[in-house]
Amino acid sequence: MEPNRVVNERFFIVIRGKSRKGFSRGCIGRVEVETQRGEFMGPLYAGSGGTAGAPKSGGTVRREDTYPLTRHQAQLLLFVPAASKRLELLCNLQLFSAICELSRDDLVVVKHKRGHLPGLVKNLMQIEKKENKEDLHMLGFEVEFVDCDHNLSSKKPAPLPIFSAADIIQVVPSSNVRFGQHWRDGKCASTNRKAVTRINSMPNIGSRTRQVTEDQTEQAVSHNPTPTEPLEVGSLVEVVSNTGITVYGVIRWLGIPTGKTEEWAGIELDYEVNGCSDGQYRGQQYFICKGSRALFVPITKCSPDGRFVTSFPEEETLHPKETPPAPVFEESNEDVPPVSESEVLSLLVGRMRGIQGHFNSCYLDATLFSLFSTSVTLDSICPMPADKEKPITCTLRTIVNSLRRRGFVPAESVMNFRKQLGCDTFRTEEKDPEEFITVLFQKVFCVEPLLKLRSKREPSHSAYTFQIFLEKEQMGQMPTVQQLLDTSCLSGDLKFETMPSCLIVQMPRFGNKYKMFSHIIPSTTLDITDLLYNAPRECFICGHLAEYECLQCLPDRKLQPGRIKQYCTTCNTQVHTHPTRQGHSPSAVAVAADVDVDSPVPRRTMQLFAVLCIQTSHYVSFVKYGPDPRSWLFFDSMADRHGDNQSGYNIPEIRACPELGDFLSRPEEELAGAHPSLAPELVRRLLCDSYMFLYQNPTTPL
Repeated sequence: MEPNRVVNERFFIVIRGKSRKGFSRGCIGRVEVETQRGEFMGPLYAGSGGTAGAPKSGGTVRREDTYPLTRHQAQLLLFVPAASKRLELLCNLQLFSAICELSRDDLVVVKHKRGHLPGLVKNLMQIEKKENKEDLHMLGFEVEFVDCDHNLSSKKPAPLPIFSAADIIQVVPSSNVRFGQHWRDGKCASTNRKAVTRINSMPNIGSRTRQVTEDQTEQAVSHNPTPTEPLEVGSLVEVVSNTGITVYGVIRWLGIPTGKTEEWAGIELDYEVNGCSDGQYRGQQYFICKGSRALFVPITKCSPDGRFVTSFPEEETLHPKETPPAPVFEESNEDVPPVSESEVLSLLVGRMRGIQGHFNSCYLDATLFSLFSTSVTLDSICPMPADKEKPITCTLRTIVNSLRRRGFVPAESVMNFRKQLGCDTFRTEEKDPEEFITVLFQKVFCVEPLLKLRSKREPSHSAYTFQIFLEKEQMGQMPTVQQLLDTSCLSGDLKFETMPSCLIVQMPRFGNKYKMFSHIIPSTTLDITDLLYNAPRECFICGHLAEYECLQCLPDRKLQPGRIKQYCTTCNTQVHTHPTRQGHSPSAVAVAADVDVDSPVPRRTMQLFAVLCIQTSHYVSFVKYGPDPRSWLFFDSMADRHGDNQSGYNIPEIRACPELGDFLSRPEEELAGAHPSLAPELVRRLLCDSYMFLYQNPTTPL
């Protein structure tokens, strides 16, 4: 096929897939040719280094494995030396967008060897090795630090440090500077890091430049507006310096320090600031926190944290409002579909995302997020009840729609839902997810149990979840979910009457005190063909119609341990003539009379879409949000906290977890021999703490 030439300049970053013809994850490229098969061809820019901006030999990459970039974005990311850091920054689109729009004299917080330091952007720096029209020049930011006393730290002209986009952890919005500030012009000086060129006209998107009068500036320095509500220990506050820097934290102490005559506040800041303490002031310990986070100021310098204020004083209406992390939700009668794969990273990933936890609600938060955020399984088997007047139904609908539309559910909605479940323990105590799932399906959705189980010795019974029961000696040290399910079903003589649309498998562990296996390997695809009652099965040896199965053969290392062993009559006789198997007791397999013995047996599989984990009574979840193997999220409804138990609140967080997909894509034999301690942090957490695996019928795609 003749490729179509692309006229306009286009850049991209590779976000998924293995290395292919020169490109790998985190690489930046330019589109020279786009084929009719949807592939990009063009030069590759590897990253920070001696010739980082110079194009290398071209490669080929699929369009769906890339994320489009502007030239400016590509230049900023190119200066980030580690590919993993580029992708991590790209996952936080809100921060990355703010960094791309930085202009001269904007306030930022950067990572530095001395900690997290506030500073002032002075120049956008063009880092170059040599002039070449094919080069893609890297861009960095020249930042002037401000010390913790809020005086400019540099007394005389000196080279300013240069930071990449990944070094910036916060962009202080101009709306948080109450009256703005005229900063003194920084002098241009050369730096010894690389050959650099200053771009004096930095991007000035929107109205980010502060333009105020000297009178307003003097007013900001001399006086802070008095807060409308009294501040107390546990209050979330912000402190604006004489130079306009805004820092945020929670009041840990109030009183009059030695040598002072007015009330002061001891504040634990959100991040480390050079020169701050661990709660000491002038040699006396007033409270305890991490080092370089304690700031002591007069109470008159403190104001309520503007990031969480939904209404503003009348005199501040001229200033633009920053969107608060906990947005005000609009009521809507229209149900929202699950979040699509293309929207997940921008809508869900970040802090104050997902479902906000409160008072032992993590079991409920993690379960609801797993069931309703991105999977369509529950929408198909449990459509939202049509009765919109029922309070508990309306509350659940609000939670689901808020999560899918806004990417955030406040704790008040969850607590209201817990109360409406009708049991005080659901409202006040930590519960097990399976207990909540049962109540959810029975009371809210009013649906029949998801599973129909049959045993030869007992009448069939129903269940919403499947609990694994077996002896530890039946399995190896690190079993897969497939092996656990097969062994449990055969040991208990259980079969599924029908193919379930959703299969929730509970691991052999009980709370946080006992777990049978230290590590369990997730099976991304669960084959239940041999676990269906009265369904045709093929012989494990020759592939013909199976007539017998043998539980004692299950752990046999000569016959693929862990796999269900069923045989035709001939193979059953041959296998059990072996001296080590003569004592086995094969049982007959029930087969429908109308089954064609010569027809191939179709495989019935289910796909993993979520995993609930527990560690020290705290539940979190991993959720698959798309068909790509690397499309995984990690959700923690209580990842962090502001304030104390009385006046504080939890901060939920969602993180992209592509490393889980990379791990699970490895062959099963390689996974069985892997050492969990060498796995990435989140992967290790899943292997150690898995509690429930949620599978869906593949006929209902993600």
